[in-house]
Amino acid sequence: MAMNIIRELPHPTEIKNAHPLSAELTALKAARDEEVKRIFTGESGKFLLIIGPCSADNEDSVLDYITRLRAVQEKVQDKIFIIPRIYTGKPRTTGDGYKGMLHQPNPTAMPDLKSGIIAVRSLHMRALAETGFTSADEMLYPENYSYLDDLLSYIAIGARSVENQQHRLVSSGVTIPVGMKNPTGGDISVMMNSITAAQHAHAFIYRGCEVKSDGNPYAHAILRGYVNDRGQSFPNYHYEDLIRLSDTYAQKDLKNPALIVDTNHSNSGKQYNEQIRISKEILHSMRHSEDIRKLVKGLMIESYIEDGCQKIGENIYGKSITDPCLGWEKSERLIFELADQL
Repeated sequence: MAMNIIRELPHPTEIKNAHPLSAELTALKAARDEEVKRIFTGESGKFLLIIGPCSADNEDSVLDYITRLRAVQEKVQDKIFIIPRIYTGKPRTTGDGYKGMLHQPNPTAMPDLKSGIIAVRSLHMRALAETGFTSADEMLYPENYSYLDDLLSYIAIGARSVENQQHRLVSSGVTIPVGMKNPTGGDISVMMNSITAAQHAHAFIYRGCEVKSDGNPYAHAILRGYVNDRGQSFPNYHYEDLIRLSDTYAQKDLKNPALIVDTNHSNSGKQYNEQIRISKEILHSMRHSEDIRKLVKGLMIESYIEDGCQKIGENIYGKSITDPCLGWEKSERLIFELADQL
């Protein structure tokens, strides 16, 4: 047999009962969810900033990072609403080796999914309890969402998952904003089809049950650049790209047209310092087009304590072990500069 069962994993209800949220934290999440939704409906004029490490690889350094982020949030709260990226299932691009905290709570140890589930929930809970931040995570594995659905305020569907039917169906049953990235090949029609699917109701199988979703009116676009058939990266955040997406939305019968621009990945060619320039260019485009200003709700930035990235085992505190990230000092300065320009 090519697939061997190691053990049965605990049901999400079991994990939640063992690691429950207090009534106070539940109310805090509900309030943050409503504020995020108001940004996507246009009722709030705040700018959304989804910022943090490429992969949440270490609980201590991630909490250190978002504690710093909380202090910045207090200073820009009239203009910017921050959701920290705590991506706990983020693997390397090839899927080989490190597969994120969910698989490996200790990046140098063997995979341990039961411990990973507990570690992931613990990290998100500590973030909420210690900083007041509900966070963003990537829905890499749709069935795992149930372990965190009472903690997250934002979900991203990655470029390699956006065509997957199960990701689209589960997104239609989520009550928080879900961002659909354009696929790696850059075809925005695929992304738009995914948004359409997520905004409609569906009946499907989920965790062994027949379920029916209501549709998610907050499903929206994320532009992250693309790669051609020669492996070359190209951006899709320029003024013309944003106008094109605005025009495409206008031709669709979709609720709450919205865009988050991913400033890293193929948009930056993974040149993490470029995120600074790209972020400012997006704001410049917003100032020159009312359509773009209405469409763009925020940015996604990969940021950590130290610039760049490292190999597993180098043990540099607060430095990414996946994609390179913008260091803290540059990130803090960028947030203040964006607030000044909004």
